[in-house]
Amino acid sequence: MKRLHFIAIGGAAMHNLAIAVSKKPDHVVTGSDDEIFEPSRSRLEAVGLLPSAIGWFPEKITTELDAVIVGMHARADNPELIRAKELGIDVYSFPEYLYHQTRKKIRVVIGGSHGKTTTTGIVLHVLKKLNRAADYMVGAQLEGFDTMVKFSYDSQIAVFEGDEYLTSPIDPRPKFHLYRPHIALLTGIAWDHINVFPTFENYVEQFKIFADQIERDGRLIYFEGDEQLRIIAENVRPDIVTMPYNTPEYVIENGITNIVYKGEKYPLRVFGEHNLQNIQGARMICKQLGIKETEFLKAIEDFSGASNRLQKVAETSVSVAFKDFAHSPSKLRATVNAVKEQYADRKLVACMELHTFSSLQENFLPQYKGCMDKADVAYVYFNPEVIAHKRLQPISVEQVKAAFGKENLEVLTDAAELAAKLKKIDYSGKALLMMSSGTFSGLDIAAFEKELLGA
Repeated sequence: MKRLHFIAIGGAAMHNLAIAVSKKPDHVVTGSDDEIFEPSRSRLEAVGLLPSAIGWFPEKITTELDAVIVGMHARADNPELIRAKELGIDVYSFPEYLYHQTRKKIRVVIGGSHGKTTTTGIVLHVLKKLNRAADYMVGAQLEGFDTMVKFSYDSQIAVFEGDEYLTSPIDPRPKFHLYRPHIALLTGIAWDHINVFPTFENYVEQFKIFADQIERDGRLIYFEGDEQLRIIAENVRPDIVTMPYNTPEYVIENGITNIVYKGEKYPLRVFGEHNLQNIQGARMICKQLGIKETEFLKAIEDFSGASNRLQKVAETSVSVAFKDFAHSPSKLRATVNAVKEQYADRKLVACMELHTFSSLQENFLPQYKGCMDKADVAYVYFNPEVIAHKRLQPISVEQVKAAFGKENLEVLTDAAELAAKLKKIDYSGKALLMMSSGTFSGLDIAAFEKELLGA
């Protein structure tokens, strides 16, 4: 029997990992955290893993434990972590433990500044439809999957979303440096996380290191429309096989995007060039796993996307509304352009929130230039209190407007005022798109959009 303790068990990834490990018949899981929010709380409670008390309890750390897994939310001076080190207990970060559990499997890792969650979701969707067992870790909830992490004894494949953010409070390496893939895919590089990677060059270097970590005679699949990825692919070790991909042939008919392959049309539930590129990358991964092209294309027809990734939340006969996790410049531009292309006959009302550490910094704001140009009506919202909480220098409405470079774009700092303006719009003949990695200061985005459309 193996006994594992999770420090910061309430994290989005950590609680999923804890649940996945607890399902193994020979594992006993415990955990601690100083705050646990929904949906982590309910999910942990449902499987009997919710800590009986909130806080850190070093007395829980004893020599009976086989290992401790520490989440990014914990600090380096966490009393439970310190106790584990004192007792000489094995300490793993989240990605270290994923690698440890899949050392003998074929590891597929999907990285990139954008599209990695969706691409991972597509691969998993196809594997599941074709009854191919796989361990996995993905950064968002997928339709048809109970958890975001799974381990099994019978699978020979492990599919991981490769996040470039830091591993743990005691390990500053990006998470995807620890997975050592046999098959790697990179979707694109667009500078992000400037609190950790202060220059574009430093950020790009992390992807070069990732490529160097590919197992011997491995595969590097990459989007060839990205200049930095082309350079990385040209300079990988000679034993690595490089495989570029691009946007597949497609047509839009009656509001539905179809991939065209050998004269046949395969209708999709998702749309937009980024999604099409994600599908093409996933298609190449699946081909490496022995899945035929036509099998893949039939399986992908009912893929509806990952949660909060260009997710349709409301529709009437004359209007439609989406919400999206987009917050970085590349994601924002791609999402706005995708909705405008798909609904070319409608006016697009686009609203985004500056919420992340990077997006709220004066020196990063110019990266947003032109990102919302395709929107007919455009709003950008940010909360000055969030800036103060993150201990950043204040930014002004004027700075944000100038950075986006769109004449009719309106910048707001009051969530109630934004909601009032959106309520005044007649959505007949329009598409509504709300984008944020946050909640517009506590707004239930899906419910609000349904209210606006009267759906």
